[in-house]
Amino acid sequence: SRSISSAAAREVVSSEQLGVTEPRVHSDIPIANADERKVSILWSPQRWSRFHHIWLRDHCRCPDCFHPITKQRLLNTFEIPADIKPIHVQGSVDGLEVVWPGTSTKSHSSVYPWAWLQANTYDPALQTTPNRCRTRKVLWGSKIEKSPPSVTYSEVMEDKGLYKWLTNVETFGFCFVSGVPATPEATEELCERIGFIRETQYGKFWEFTADLSKGDTAYTTMALGAHTDNTYFTDPCGLQLFHLLSHTEGSGGATLLVDGSYVAALMKELHPNFHELLSRVPIPAHAAGEPSALYTPSPPAMYPPLRYHPNTGDLAQVRWNNDDRSVMNHLPPDEVEEWYQAIKIWNELLTKPDSEYWIQLSPGTVLTIDNHRVLHGRSAFDGKRRVCGAYIGIDEYRSKLAVLKEKFEGAVDNGQNKGGRPEDIRNIWNSNL
Repeated sequence: SRSISSAAAREVVSSEQLGVTEPRVHSDIPIANADERKVSILWSPQRWSRFHHIWLRDHCRCPDCFHPITKQRLLNTFEIPADIKPIHVQGSVDGLEVVWPGTSTKSHSSVYPWAWLQANTYDPALQTTPNRCRTRKVLWGSKIEKSPPSVTYSEVMEDKGLYKWLTNVETFGFCFVSGVPATPEATEELCERIGFIRETQYGKFWEFTADLSKGDTAYTTMALGAHTDNTYFTDPCGLQLFHLLSHTEGSGGATLLVDGSYVAALMKELHPNFHELLSRVPIPAHAAGEPSALYTPSPPAMYPPLRYHPNTGDLAQVRWNNDDRSVMNHLPPDEVEEWYQAIKIWNELLTKPDSEYWIQLSPGTVLTIDNHRVLHGRSAFDGKRRVCGAYIGIDEYRSKLAVLKEKFEGAVDNGQNKGGRPEDIRNIWNSNL
């Protein structure tokens, strides 16, 4: 390897010094250059990116630095010199080629696919870069009743139909599965098509009637307003599945669905100050109806009703159940009245006829809800009503969806080499890694 003098380390390294090969006229290969701290890439006259040397070295995915089968980093990040600088950079058809100083007798070569660099650019972040891993979410109100997302039981027992089911949930926040045998056994098998069932104080796969066998108003005949479940957990469940097995000797019990993303967007547009409060002020919650259990999130008051992704600004989670709310003793005195105004307006928007989608479930139809987005409730009822269902963790749901997306749409792998096993379709440059 070639050593770099201390004088050179203080100067901008020209493309000639670094051995950069300028692309031919009409070439689609981006122009790469480097200074003492970063590699710059010119995608087009108006688009460019810069990557710190230490960042590039840390993200080398050659077999010596990144295990091709386990997809885990092998490189010791903490041994990378803080002032590391490439010996050579060059643009090629395969991507950005970089030669790093290594031991006294060896250098180290890295290749970074162009598509991977564009997808992960951070200086500046290219907002126009398409992200194939993100499905466009469709916001909806009451008019969704004209064409709600649905799949059939026979479909979801095959992987292609399972992918359609979970993609509908990702897009709309809910999906019906029709033609399901009206038995707990068939419903549980359906749930396990997604992943393992999450056990809570209500059990694993649960079946309930209005007998208050558990200390929760779900086990009554009372009406329930729009809410998300598990606000008292640090990690609320991701999906909730319901199957009405029977309803005899009575009526009522219609199911209510409200798109939290739609209502949050309305509030942000119409009442930005109140929206900001709901995005900032945490709400403590509890589940205390069972003598053997007392659940509160940890820490107790850390989670606001609306949580946004810090980088994309997308709404990441709706967390709202006024019935399970604990004491609001952490509000600044000058925000108490304003906060009560905010939750009143939030409730008004949730309960607008335009926001509410009501449906009478029947045996044979399973409802799947994204508990981080869609709020659910029900009208009061009488008679004997038997319901079964389960919770699925958000990570289990997202994992299954990602694997199915790889299978049916192809991994976002930038066309590079695959892992070490013939059955291993997951590329080392997969956008999730």
